Amino acid sequence: MPGPLLTLTISEVARHGFWAGLLLVLGHGILELALVIALIFGLSTFLANELVAGIIGIVGGVVLIYMGVSVLRRSWHRVEIPSAASMSSEQKGRSVVSGMLVSIANPYWIIWWATIGMVYLTWSLKLGAAGVASFFSGHILSDLIWYTVVAYIVSTGKRIISDAIYRWLLLVCGFALVGLGVFFIVSGIKSLL
Repeated sequence: MPGPLLTLTISEVARHGFWAGLLLVLGHGILELALVIALIFGLSTFLANELVAGIIGIVGGVVLIYMGVSVLRRSWHRVEIPSAASMSSEQKGRSVVSGMLVSIANPYWIIWWATIGMVYLTWSLKLGAAGVASFFSGHILSDLIWYTVVAYIVSTGKRIISDAIYRWLLLVCGFALVGLGVFFIVSGIKSLL
């Protein structure tokens, strides 16, 4: 599903190279594992509450707008395509945290887990720990494969795009994050009303 994680992956891989995409997925996966454990212990009823959904939508929208504005500010200045070597160990850690933040800032991610994901989790629970491990492994492996393909395409495409095209790519990603943030805030307000 195209959304904030895909947009951030494209932006970060364009800035820092292939491994940035995998680090974002690592952060996303860590957060999903924590959420699966919390859902098993009853978090789903809390997440189904309209007030909670509204607050998550508004707060998530604000976080996405902040991330989008950050991307737009970087792209507004004269930018050059950075090399993959420009990723420091500090930036690697930030990428993992960004993968977590962009996931939790997406209210549809939480809604998916509280509804569809919970159904799959319930089915897998019938097979015990092995069922849950199998479900989660398959789910996170599909994310890993998809974002690896995206990261590969973006990182290898840097050889054929100019700095101007790179700037436009960052602008599009920044506006997409801001747009998603506004959409999530509006959805959150509707949930509260």
